[in-house]
Amino acid sequence: MYIKRSIILYICCAACLLPTHAQVDTGKGYYQKAYLGIDSMLNNKAPLSIKRAVFLAEWAYLDGKINYEEDFCQPISKGADYLRRMITANHWESYKTAKQIALCNFFFYPCSGNGQNPFQYDFSHEYPEDDWRYQLVSRTIKTHKGQCRSLPWTFKLYAEELGADVSIAHAPRHNFIMYKDEDNLFPEYWINVEVTAQQYQPTWVIKEHFEITDSAIAVGTYMTPMTDLQTVACQLADLAFGYYRKYNRYDEFTLRCADESLKFYPVYPNAIIIKMRSLETLIKRHLLMNGYLRDFYTDRMGAHYKQCVRQLYATHWIQATEGQHKRWNLTQEAFDSIRRNVVFIK
Repeated sequence: MYIKRSIILYICCAACLLPTHAQVDTGKGYYQKAYLGIDSMLNNKAPLSIKRAVFLAEWAYLDGKINYEEDFCQPISKGADYLRRMITANHWESYKTAKQIALCNFFFYPCSGNGQNPFQYDFSHEYPEDDWRYQLVSRTIKTHKGQCRSLPWTFKLYAEELGADVSIAHAPRHNFIMYKDEDNLFPEYWINVEVTAQQYQPTWVIKEHFEITDSAIAVGTYMTPMTDLQTVACQLADLAFGYYRKYNRYDEFTLRCADESLKFYPVYPNAIIIKMRSLETLIKRHLLMNGYLRDFYTDRMGAHYKQCVRQLYATHWIQATEGQHKRWNLTQEAFDSIRRNVVFIK
């Protein structure tokens, strides 16, 4: 009788656990499909689309609960149509950078096309700071609020739809937009658009604020406009990071994403760090299983790890201190101060 009750209890417990495991397996299935979709673009098996790549990474994180047409294509296409009308209405056709000027106005200035709701830095604290939902472009498209990742990436998606030649560039723990000043409207040839602060910034300001070295710029780590191929490769690293945020683990999948991302963008510090943490996790797991013995696997993976250390060092990556974190975080007061000094191109 006791054995029978124990079996029944075990079956009931197992039945309760099955949905949880099924949900995890299903969630990882989304990640596998997203990886294959992005990887196909990088290897010329599918058309290169930054919008599609961003969608796939967020679609996996949200377990397929967003729709490509409704959440990405339709609002971005509608915005691009408005921007074309804006250019015509303001007689900007003579400017080579008319599309870029229109985009900045659309993002920074209230207008009918954005519902009188420009895109702004999000101070709402709807989610904890370490919650990946804070960084989702799909959320920024809907709310017009975002962070230092989602705002520039949203800008890039609208630019891609409009056919505007702009690029995402990196600073330590930050993203911004760069485009060529083909109309000689600014003192520098490359214009730096700080989407989070809604302003244009000269190169020296960004270098000084983020303590970026000339070496980091020379090798293409920071303040360097990414190609569209590199931009899509970044999404594989973001896919891996979203996976880590969701499942709180690095494993073979995160290693695979980082490896493939680095093939196309070898100076991307985030991808290198994800690869390092994935290797470290796999080595520890293997040692736990083999009784902490050195073998061919540990030597091979250890060699890969050392190569990552050298690769990261060669990027002149900046590991932010606590003081830098505080200085780089945009407060509401700092944002308001910046807004009072913004000059829009109209």
